[in-house]
Amino acid sequence: MSNAVPQTGREKARTEVAETDKSEDTTEEFVPRGPLQTTRGVTTLDDAVVAKIAGMAAREVPGVYDMGNAARRAFSAVADRIPNAQTNVTGGISVSKGETQAAIDVTVVVEYGVSIVEVGNAIRRNVIEQVEGTAGLEVVEVNVNVVDVHLPEDDDDNASRSGTTSRNPELN
Repeated sequence: MSNAVPQTGREKARTEVAETDKSEDTTEEFVPRGPLQTTRGVTTLDDAVVAKIAGMAAREVPGVYDMGNAARRAFSAVADRIPNAQTNVTGGISVSKGETQAAIDVTVVVEYGVSIVEVGNAIRRNVIEQVEGTAGLEVVEVNVNVVDVHLPEDDDDNASRSGTTSRNPELN
């Protein structure tokens, strides 16, 4: 059919339908945007999974005494006294996650005498390595919030308040 001849309404409608059918035939193929997305399906992770991985990674860093703010640590101390209770490794971790990326906030207490800068960088490095390697998410940022410094005297005060003494006579 020549373009010089004007089309009737029916011919024009048939041409438009044919062009629409052609465009539907050329649908875009699914392009995976990360290791969790494949042409055979998508793997999704709950925020709690990423928080557990990040929590374990942060706790592995030397110089980290505890995780979470004061209220979280007090709750964990009570929970630790319950027999057969599981340790909550997600305390002190906050995760914002999309389909392929995650941002993680870590709240820690560091031991006195360690370099907070070095501990913060080690936490960041370890969390990124573990989350990207284990979960397949790109970690765009890890914010480290140091809320306290644990002093050696804190352990001595807690032991004397509770009335416990060491079984080792050299330490009493």
